Amino acid sequence: MADLTLMEKIVSLAKRRGFVYPGSEIYGGLAGTYDYGLLGVLLQENIKQIWWRMFIDEREDMYSVDAAILMNPKVWEASGHVAGFADPIEGGKMFNVMFTTSVGAGEEATPTYLRPETAGGIFANFKNVLDSMHPALPFGIGQIGKAFRNEIAPRDFLFRMREFKQMEVEYFVKESEWKKAFEEWRALMHRYAEAIGLAKGTVHELEVPPQERAHYSKRTIDFEFDYPFGRKELWGLAYRGDFDLAAHTQASGVDLSVLDEETNERFIPHVIEPSLGVDRTILAILVSAYREDTMGDEARVYLALDPKVAPIKAMVSPLLKNKPELVAKAKEVRIELQKVHPWIAWDDNGNIGKRYRRQDEIGTPFCITIDFDTLGEKPELKDTVTLRHRDTGTQERLTVLEAAKRIREAIR
Repeated sequence: MADLTLMEKIVSLAKRRGFVYPGSEIYGGLAGTYDYGLLGVLLQENIKQIWWRMFIDEREDMYSVDAAILMNPKVWEASGHVAGFADPIEGGKMFNVMFTTSVGAGEEATPTYLRPETAGGIFANFKNVLDSMHPALPFGIGQIGKAFRNEIAPRDFLFRMREFKQMEVEYFVKESEWKKAFEEWRALMHRYAEAIGLAKGTVHELEVPPQERAHYSKRTIDFEFDYPFGRKELWGLAYRGDFDLAAHTQASGVDLSVLDEETNERFIPHVIEPSLGVDRTILAILVSAYREDTMGDEARVYLALDPKVAPIKAMVSPLLKNKPELVAKAKEVRIELQKVHPWIAWDDNGNIGKRYRRQDEIGTPFCITIDFDTLGEKPELKDTVTLRHRDTGTQERLTVLEAAKRIREAIR
């Protein structure tokens, strides 16, 4: 059952606390566009960095590109997007969802498109990567970048937008090895889900039937998530066969085959594509993390974000803002903790309970308070701080070095 109330709460929190704003809001907005505020930018960077580490850096068979958004329109003709990338509109007519634009001026202007996916730039650079890096099969090329689709009816907040970000890999294999590679990437996608805080069991696999797959796909699995508006696609894993490189070979006249050194024969590699949307992932994380409970006889809202993805890793606060000695010591502690991670917040506004609630609402895992015991009022507690845990509200007394270690271990 759809939980639209939850969705409304998440949209409200996202705007109020600086995660996500409606695009062009002061002019009445533009449907299907959103802007990320500071906390949204930090959350986004965290999930991209974890993806990059797991999908690129920790593997020895991966390369990367950062391809241009504007490409020669022949790229999209060869891939089939110009002829077939369309949605039905009223009267049975088909509407191509690629954004059109032009390069140049006047009669010399060349019509082209904003890329509808990042994969096109990877396939267009396949030969460049071969010639410059000399990889042996199997190998992959990864990219994080923006894509654009002129959706007829964008909806559901970050789920369906006209401008969005993708984390994509095209993994090139011999045809005989596609099943093995498919299972490896399938398992990695599940590990990534857990790494960013999507609990095991909340991401579901849907085997897409042949009649619903893209024309090039030999097998596709949709990784689905239970959003407030229903179970919908989060990510995709597709076996694209040799469609892409074969199509670009034919259209460009450039040979995109590789040499099989065992048989001394040339062939077009087949492709496995794990494709993950950044924005849909952020929405899934916010939905997974949203909590309401009562603490100390007060209702509170908090985000139970995994510390690795939380925008702010900890908040440092003097117990009283009008005591210079407490403020000075708290600033000293904050500087020390920023050696662990730069995003250690400062808050001395209002009473300590209100500060805790503000940090809870944005998912900060730890709040660290500097009080008179830190200064040595109780000699045995000198240079210790109170560290509060977001989810439970429990507190423990630690040295600054112990607090730093706690944060470091949580975000590792």
